[in-house]
Amino acid sequence: MQTDIARRLAELRGEIGAAARESGRRPEDVTLVAVSKWHPAAAVRAAALAGQRDFGENYVQEALAKQDELAGLGLRWHFTGALQSNKAKFLPGRFVLVHTIDSEKLARTLHDRIAAACAPVQDVLIEVNLARESQKAGVAEADLPGLADTLAGLGTMRLTGLMALPPFDLAPEARRPLFARLRTLREGLERRLGHGLPVLSMGMTDDFRQAILEGATVVRVGTRIFGARPRK
Repeated sequence: MQTDIARRLAELRGEIGAAARESGRRPEDVTLVAVSKWHPAAAVRAAALAGQRDFGENYVQEALAKQDELAGLGLRWHFTGALQSNKAKFLPGRFVLVHTIDSEKLARTLHDRIAAACAPVQDVLIEVNLARESQKAGVAEADLPGLADTLAGLGTMRLTGLMALPPFDLAPEARRPLFARLRTLREGLERRLGHGLPVLSMGMTDDFRQAILEGATVVRVGTRIFGARPRK
């Protein structure tokens, strides 16, 4: 396991670096989040031994168990899944970045939980449903400014950017206009809020190159690193 994961990570970092340079940026300008959902803590440890520090999890209880088992490795955990309001109480102080804020209700619930826990300010992203897919989470473009304004008024959270998950049935190159659209939305919010939003979380195993070329600063890759996900 260790050798395979280390090899895959090295290859992936090389490709991320090449795409970053093609986009006029440095390789270190793009953060790789290794999405480890459903994979055992041993696989995360193997990736950590190969130098990986940022890991993404989609399920709160699974994430907390891995965090506890791997405490002391200096890992940075990202919450990258749909967040249910009743799970928000488990997040304060446990994740460096929550990628999936998509409603005012969720924002206020998480605000209350962070305040009650006296936890540090939480960095968050707004997830945008660019293709208006009914089966996916994410705020509609029309509601994005209002949600950003709400977050700006909640002192427990710091909005640092946007996240998107394009339709899976589109070819990677066909997703580029959606990635470009997320960048444009980010730029509009920066003007509205009067400060920078440095993070664009977009791009996964099959389309991270296209996302980087359109400005991604965070890519979320799982299968390419860990292999096929085990069955739950």
